[in-house]
Amino acid sequence: MGVLEDKARARTFYKYLSKVYDRVNPFVWNEEMRDEALAMLDLDADDRVLDVGCGTGFGTEGILQYTDDVYGLDQSRHQLAKAREKFGKHDPVAFHYGDAERLPFKDNTFDAVWSSGSIEYWPNPVEGLREIRRVLEPGEWTVVVGPDYPNSTVFQKVADAIMLFYDEDEADRMFAEAGFVDVEHHVMQAKPGSPRAIVTLARAPDEHASD
Repeated sequence: MGVLEDKARARTFYKYLSKVYDRVNPFVWNEEMRDEALAMLDLDADDRVLDVGCGTGFGTEGILQYTDDVYGLDQSRHQLAKAREKFGKHDPVAFHYGDAERLPFKDNTFDAVWSSGSIEYWPNPVEGLREIRRVLEPGEWTVVVGPDYPNSTVFQKVADAIMLFYDEDEADRMFAEAGFVDVEHHVMQAKPGSPRAIVTLARAPDEHASD
């Protein structure tokens, strides 16, 4: 387990990163990449959408281009404070402080779930994915964005020491174990030489099986 897959350390990390996150993020995950990934969800105006690990609201902004029925959840109060500051007191987003591995929502609540830049900090990513499946309506879709595993042996060692990096084979295993079907992956990169993102589109089965 990487050092930032510990929730307390991750919260401390984001306490300081929240101050510069919106300036740093575009070098790894920019608007063009976000919008391409969001288009995979094929959202409608009346869809209820959850943003898991919403951070300062970069993904949330993209979701709001499709629907106003948006919920954001994050375990960092500092990131949530930045998001609320960005959207204002009367924004349409219902922000929640909470844990991706214990989502505070009822079964079958959402028409789609989005999560970008969050799974790499989950100590038990399969549990987080199961929670996403639980709160999704049967047959509906999620997009989860995480860091693609580096090719370089040196960077692999660094990546393993920090947080979760994974390739398509590992993503297949995690999503299958979490109960998803129709799983597909897309690797994106802001520019040559920058870190790659692995974007996974997956569907909750038509009938939710008990875990």
